Amino acid sequence: MEENKLKTIEGELEAPADFTSPDVLYRDLVASIRKYHPSDDLSMIEKAYQLADNAHKDQKRKSGEPYIIHPLCVAIILADLEMDKETIAAGLLHDVVEDTVYTEEQLAEIFGKEVALLVDGVTKLTQLSWSADKVEMQAENLRKMFLAMAKDIRVILIKLADRLHNMRTMQFMRPEKQKEKSRETMDIYAPIAHRLGISKIKVELDDLALRYLKPDVYEDLERSLDSANRERTPIALFNSNTARW
Repeated sequence: MEENKLKTIEGELEAPADFTSPDVLYRDLVASIRKYHPSDDLSMIEKAYQLADNAHKDQKRKSGEPYIIHPLCVAIILADLEMDKETIAAGLLHDVVEDTVYTEEQLAEIFGKEVALLVDGVTKLTQLSWSADKVEMQAENLRKMFLAMAKDIRVILIKLADRLHNMRTMQFMRPEKQKEKSRETMDIYAPIAHRLGISKIKVELDDLALRYLKPDVYEDLERSLDSANRERTPIALFNSNTARW
């Protein structure tokens, strides 16, 4: 997808409810895709879901929920961005090579080289390492490295969707891990989303990171927004009623 198209994306990226069953999430995924590809053949995506579900069947997340919920939520975020079926299939499969017995070659044989290369690109980005206490100093170099390593921009989008869902479920991690991942998110991932023009992801990543890095500031902002919304509602109702006269 071209960068210009990314800049025109509108609409909220909704977070599915906690512990929604995988089958319900898969139906949500299909419904989301049908909104912008009503006649598209989704057999590749169904096959990717089935393979990922089977590959991750014995794995659980920190929350205790089945691991497959994570790649499903990543795929839903990608569908909200109206990505193509190869990207969504790769989103479903993005942890298969790293965390299960499947290889890139096997994925290429089943789904084609394009999907396999996307998964491989995400795996390589995931394996990048840096000093947790030096993220802020290294941030610009790390962002450049991310963008240089991903020969296909869709790899970056999958990685952003992966980080977004991980941040949405960060409450299940240890406090020190919450802060470490939030610092990475604010210094590396959110600026990349901004650079690509995906404001919805950028704003949510910043909000989620702030919640763990500076909870007091986050709560103050939340209270201020709630107060502003309550004050705005009567004014909106007054304007609506007076317009009738």
